[in-house]
Order: sequence, then C-alpha cells, then structure tokens
Amino acid sequence: MFNIVLIEPQIPPNTGSIGRMCVNLGAKLHLVKPLGFDISDTAVKRAGLDYWNELDLTVWENLDEFLANNPIEKMHFGTTKTDNLYWDAKYEVGDYLVFGSETKGIDEKLLKANLERCITIPMSGKGRSLNLATSTGIVTYEALRQNYDKINFDKILIEFKA
Repeated sequence: MFNIVLIEPQIPPNTGSIGRMCVNLGAKLHLVKPLGFDISDTAVKRAGLDYWNELDLTVWENLDEFLANNPIEKMHFGTTKTDNLYWDAKYEVGDYLVFGSETKGIDEKLLKANLERCITIPMSGKGRSLNLATSTGIVTYEALRQNYDKINFDKILIEFKA
C-alpha cells in the first residue's frame, strides 16, 4: 500500500485519526521523533485506540534516520510552500506521503532540496492551512484513487473480517 510519514507530530488526535485511516487502508505509518505525545501501550489503551495494535507502525528517532533508511525518490512532501497540486502528482503503490508537524510543517531545507516532490492542497486565502489529519486523508485517497486497480482490496477486507 502506501507509507504515511508524520514528522514530529504534536497533536495526539490527529495522529490517532491518521493511524485509524492507515489500519483501514493497510497503509504503514511512520512517526518521526520527537513526538508531542506518548504512544506507550498504557497511553494508547487510556486513549481508547482499540485499533492501534493492528497498525503497521515504525517510529524513527529523528528525520536523518528516516531519510537514511527510505528512498527519497518515492516521497511526496505535503506543504503550503509550493504550487504543485497534489492531484497532479503521480503516486505509486509503496510511495511515502510525508507531512510535517502541525506547528512547523516540513523543514524548508528538505523542501527546497526536493521541490519537484512537493505537493499542496489548494485553499482560499482566508486560512493558512488545513488540519493534519484532513490533509493526510485528502492526499492518501488521491494516491489510492490513482492506484485502485493495483490494490487487492479483497485481501484487505478478508484480513479485517478474520
């Protein structure tokens, strides 16, 4: 499926919503530290995230570690600092959809080094950004739409019914 990457997420409900989407799509979630919240078993149980044990999750110590271990040529960087519309990007199964923290976004040096891989969601000039979970869902489902014929949803549905 796809790899969803959150760099230094700060707001637990956003990450929880994105995690739920990943479970329902069979996508992998990558969290890049530092995190603005606790994801220990105790904290997850306390938050009532009953699906969290089904989540394919990798937690990275920092951005450098993540970038050193994953193919940058398969990454799409969500940002408000580009004119490249998300629906014009070509997504492939296995791609990485990368989003920054709710407060800082993605480091500008990383964006500038990868301008052709930056994507944005069009918005009116009245707001500065969309909610992280909303943005992630919009882009992920466009990637899904583009690759629907390559994904075995029968297998995913069978796995969730078991």
